[in-house]
Amino acid sequence: MGMTIIERILVLHSNKTSVKPGDIVDVIIDARVARDFGGANVVKNIRDYDLIIEDPEKTLFTFDCNPTGSDQKYAANQHLCRLFAREHGIKVYDIDKGIGTHILIEEGLSYSGSTAVSTDSHANILGAVGAFGQGMGDKDIAAAWGKGKVWFKTPPSARITFTGERPPHITAKDIALNLLARFGASTLLGYSIEMYGEAVDRMGLDERITISSMATEMGAIILLFPPNQEVLRYCESRAKKKISPVYADSDAIYDLEEEVDISEFKKLISRPGKPHDTIELPKEKIWIDSAFIGSCTNGRLPDLASAACILKGKKVAPGVVLKIVPATNKVWEKALEEGYIEILKDAGALISNAGCAGCAAGQVGQNGVGEISISTGNRNFPGKQGQGDVYLASPEVVAASAIAGFIVSPDNIPEKIPTRPIEIVSREVKKRVVKEQENKPTLIKGRVWIIPEDDIDTDMIFHNRHLTITKPEEMGQYTFGNLAGYENFAKEAKAGDIVITGKNFGAGSSRQQAVDCFKALGITAIVAKSFGAIYERNAINAAFPIIACKDISDLKLKTGDEININLETGLIDSVTGKETIQAEQFSEVQMEIYSNNGLF
Repeated sequence: MGMTIIERILVLHSNKTSVKPGDIVDVIIDARVARDFGGANVVKNIRDYDLIIEDPEKTLFTFDCNPTGSDQKYAANQHLCRLFAREHGIKVYDIDKGIGTHILIEEGLSYSGSTAVSTDSHANILGAVGAFGQGMGDKDIAAAWGKGKVWFKTPPSARITFTGERPPHITAKDIALNLLARFGASTLLGYSIEMYGEAVDRMGLDERITISSMATEMGAIILLFPPNQEVLRYCESRAKKKISPVYADSDAIYDLEEEVDISEFKKLISRPGKPHDTIELPKEKIWIDSAFIGSCTNGRLPDLASAACILKGKKVAPGVVLKIVPATNKVWEKALEEGYIEILKDAGALISNAGCAGCAAGQVGQNGVGEISISTGNRNFPGKQGQGDVYLASPEVVAASAIAGFIVSPDNIPEKIPTRPIEIVSREVKKRVVKEQENKPTLIKGRVWIIPEDDIDTDMIFHNRHLTITKPEEMGQYTFGNLAGYENFAKEAKAGDIVITGKNFGAGSSRQQAVDCFKALGITAIVAKSFGAIYERNAINAAFPIIACKDISDLKLKTGDEININLETGLIDSVTGKETIQAEQFSEVQMEIYSNNGLF
């Protein structure tokens, strides 16, 4: 039986001769990365559990969340990581280098068939070169540093084939947004996606990076491009060695196969709140206060080149701030050499040093309360890029909108531009600290909280402005502080409560705090129809019970009802109604880690 790309890579990095979806594999990791976000927690785990560094040559830090060092807590964490790196001979790609995932490709550390893990939830961007990349929490990364490998459940594979001719005005970002429009945030949840078709074969590395970067927003484990000759030559030049590319077998089995006509793709933007909430460019004026070009999705040289082409000889609209952040320092230098930096500066743009920028709280790209932004980022969850509203678009649309002052395509920029007034709103931050729960029973009884929402992301669970917190006991007070309608959850929840929610719970970031905050409150379990892939791993590794149950709504529960959960059998019954349903049982690995009170 043939294997897909992800299955072939897992076999190459394990003691298996074949794998199938659902198989749990110990995967040898070629590049083991911690960022300045999460890095300090990785170091803490290494020290707390007396772990060794299995191979310093394959272990590295990338400081890309706060490359300006503008936040005192980030600066302290970076310094802690630098000292640890010196002690153990670990490579540091410091604040002058750029986004870690791009560096892995640029430095030849990731290429077709290789494996990498990072505290970056967009590590699956490495699918652009046919590599296995995964974002993981700090416990997973510490385990990879200490053992050189991590356990991984083989995902099902999906094959998407583009048919038709790609319209000339459709950019890579438009392709990603059209895929989100078609599949949403959970149709491809947990899949490894492979991309095929003539339109795919003709895509260069930069376009592949943009599309792979948004696999996380589709709920996918990874989006893999079989490398073409252009990508293969680039990777070999960076790795300075011959690479044997990994392709799927001709008789590989896919759980899902879809044909998508790329000729029907439209120029799209995402409305604030959800990347998959896409619309065509609106006819009515949506005024903006700021614009951002950058992120791991659109901080490449062609992105800056297309923005410079549109902005050349023009000015950013009065009252609008345009912020631009190249993905890596090499991109920055090349943009300077080609004259793009001068054009962008002359147009009135603020250009920062390379890094993650708007997606991370520590660099330019954040917006304020009431501010309307248009961004090339991959996420626009509430609070992700600041306290305002964020629309997602291609670099071309962002550049044109910065000139016009409202969202517009490059061919519809008006000659005379009015400005939009800024509206100011206030926001209150709730605080509460609760001791961490310690008992780990296999039979759980508790009062339920019904939160009937799908795609609750980790920014809604635990906002990124609190990411520098490393003490679990301080995290509970911020739980659901960024989820509309549930801002008082941390005040009203009681130890022993159980959360019941919808599909794709924990979508988005790799932050461990989104699990630990529930433990700090004494929440005993979360029952959801499905979970985000990284969130699932983090919860299992933290010995926090999460239970997948597609039929949980059959119990017809309301907030305040009580249920019983048997973690060994997966049976859930309503104490008040006496109905019983079957949820997914704990896997052997989940039960082992749970019984051990955690990964370590």
